[in-house]
Amino acid sequence: MGSHIDFGYNPPSGTRGIEEFPAETFVRDLQDVLDLAAQAFSSLWVSDHLMTEQPFRMDVWTQLTWIAAHYPGPLLGTIVLSNSYRHPPLMAKMAASLQQFSRGRLIFGYGAGWLEREYQAYGYEFPPASVRIAQMVEALQLMRAMWTSSPVTFSGKYYAVHDAYCEPRPSPLPIVMIGGDGEQRTLRAVAEYADWWNTVMRPLPVLRHKLEVLEQHCRDVGRGYADVRKTLTRTVFLSRNRAEAERRAGARLESPLPPFAGEPAALVDHLRELHDLGFDLFQMVFADFPGTADMRLFIDEVLPHFR
Repeated sequence: MGSHIDFGYNPPSGTRGIEEFPAETFVRDLQDVLDLAAQAFSSLWVSDHLMTEQPFRMDVWTQLTWIAAHYPGPLLGTIVLSNSYRHPPLMAKMAASLQQFSRGRLIFGYGAGWLEREYQAYGYEFPPASVRIAQMVEALQLMRAMWTSSPVTFSGKYYAVHDAYCEPRPSPLPIVMIGGDGEQRTLRAVAEYADWWNTVMRPLPVLRHKLEVLEQHCRDVGRGYADVRKTLTRTVFLSRNRAEAERRAGARLESPLPPFAGEPAALVDHLRELHDLGFDLFQMVFADFPGTADMRLFIDEVLPHFR
């Protein structure tokens, strides 16, 4: 038996070829998979994109609200919201409302946004990363003020509210998770404003370095490093035979951020390596959606090692 680790499931919000998987089947496909996932995973996650490689995407907040209503058990997370896409005072109201409707299950995953062509397509300004991160930080300050005081007047460089009510205020406060691993600004924001941190898979020495940078930022701001929960999103191709898993993963194995491709025992060892670094929650992406073979193999032969 291994040490305790929590696992979430991150289903797609789209990214499907319309011809191969028509849009009208998506909700049915999603429900079929979530009926299985909600019984095995402690949290369910939705990413925030308006369009990516394929044009078909569902809105993150609408999808998460639908999941909240259909699946009353798991925690509910955004992985992660782009600050640029919704006016932060309105976002504070939306989050407070979903926290109430879901009976306190929201993990408010937040980030500075990054996909420039998506911004341009939808008519959003795309300022430099330093500005987007500063806007994210100010937005988090504003939203926390709205969640904890009433009414709120806030005047910042980018956002302002005047005698604003966010009632009912969320109780408990949503868990705030910041996504991203830029060392100067984003990890500093994690140390100052986040309960949890989310990153993506990188070579182990790189992840170790990122964690060291985060630890130093925590020291600089007087924060306990252990108080920040470390989470990692992991895409997997899982088969009983490694060659078969690698065949299915194909060219993605040559990408800058390759998925895991292998058999269950190797995945157990891989997750334990990441746990040894300090990660104790993994948001799992199973690349064969709407199929469930990978997920069922994970539930049957990987999860028991961490229970």
